[in-house]
Amino acid sequence: MTKRKEKFISLISLISILGVAIGVAALIIVIAVMTGFDNDLREKIVGNYSHITIAGYNGIDKKEYDNIVNRITKNPHIKSISPYAQGQILVKQENKVFAVGLKGIDPASESGVTKIKQYLIQGNLNNLEEGGVIIGRELALYLGLSLNTNLTIYSPFSKLNNLKIVGIFNSGMYDYDMNLIFTNLKTAQDMLGLGERVSAIAVKLDNIYLADKIKDELAKTLGFNFNLKTWMEINTNFFAALKLEKLTMFIILTLIILVASFNIISTLVVMVIEKTKDIGILKSIGMSGARIKAMFIYVGLIIGTSGTILGALGGIALCGLLKKYQFIKLPPDIYYIDKLPVSIELWPDITLIVIVAIFITLISTIYPATKAAGLKPVEALRYE
Repeated sequence: MTKRKEKFISLISLISILGVAIGVAALIIVIAVMTGFDNDLREKIVGNYSHITIAGYNGIDKKEYDNIVNRITKNPHIKSISPYAQGQILVKQENKVFAVGLKGIDPASESGVTKIKQYLIQGNLNNLEEGGVIIGRELALYLGLSLNTNLTIYSPFSKLNNLKIVGIFNSGMYDYDMNLIFTNLKTAQDMLGLGERVSAIAVKLDNIYLADKIKDELAKTLGFNFNLKTWMEINTNFFAALKLEKLTMFIILTLIILVASFNIISTLVVMVIEKTKDIGILKSIGMSGARIKAMFIYVGLIIGTSGTILGALGGIALCGLLKKYQFIKLPPDIYYIDKLPVSIELWPDITLIVIVAIFITLISTIYPATKAAGLKPVEALRYE
C-alpha cells in the first residue's frame, strides 16, 4: 500500500512539474514572438522613415532649408540630412485606380536617412531622375507592372503624368510596399504644386534612442515655426498597441502557471496526509514546526523550479527552431510582415518569467507547509 501511495505522489508531482513547464514554455514563446514583432516593426519603420522629421507648416522654401541645415548640422549626433516632398496622388493602370502616397526624394542624400537603397530589388536609385518612379513590390503585383513600364499618375495640381518605373522596392511591410511610391524631388514638387518648396527635412542620428533628446535640442534651436517629430511619435499607435498586447498576453499566460501551481498545492497536501505519522514522530523528538514548514516549502520549490527550468529550456529551444527555420508564415496584408518574428531576450523577458514562475510556486507551498507545521504530535500519532 505504501509503495502504491508513493507512486501516486510521484505521479502527481510529475504532473505538477509538467504543468509548470508547459505554462513557462508557452509564456516564453508568446513573449518572444511579441518582442520579435516589436523589434521587427521598429527596424522596418526606421528603415522607411528618418529618425527625426522637420516640417514647415506651409512647407520649407530654399532659403529656410539652407538656414535649417546650417543650424542643425552643428549638432554632433546628426549624421545625415535629406529634403523630401510628400502628398497623395492617384495611380491608374487599365481599369484599376488606386490612391497612394507620393514621396519626392533627393537620390543622392535619401540613402543616408532611410534604407530605400537596401530595399530595392530591381533597378537603381541613381536612375531616379525626372520622369522616373520607384514603386513597391506589392503595388507592382497588384497593378501588373514591371521594371521600365509606364505608370499613369493623377495629382491634384498637375495634369496627367506618365512616369517610367525605374525601380521596385520591398521593405517587408505590406502597408508601405502597397501604398508608397518614390519620385525625384523636382518631379514631386511639380506634381504637388510646391514650386521650390519641400514638405519636410529628414534627419538621421547616430543613435535612434536619442531621438527625443535631440528633437528637443533642435526645437530650441529652430524655434516655433517648424513641427518636429521623432520616428516614435509618428508611429506611436503601433508601439502602444504592441506594448499593450505584450502585457495582456503576459498576464493571460501567467494564469497557466497559476493553475499549474494548484497541482503543487494538491501534491503537497497529499504528501502531508501521507507523511502525518512521520511528521508526528519528528515533532515528538523535538523538530520545530518552522523546520517542518521549511522542509515542505523546499519540496514544493524543487517541483516548481524543476518545471520552470524545464519549461524555460523547452521554450527557448522552440523559439530557436521558429527563428531558424521560419516555418510559420503570415499573411502580409494583415500583419504587415510575411513571417513570424522571434526575439529571445534574456533580460527582461525570460528573467521576469522565471522569477514570476518561482514566486507563484513559493506562494503555492505556504498553505500545505503551514498545515504540516501545525500538526500536533499527539494528533498525528493518535491512530498509529
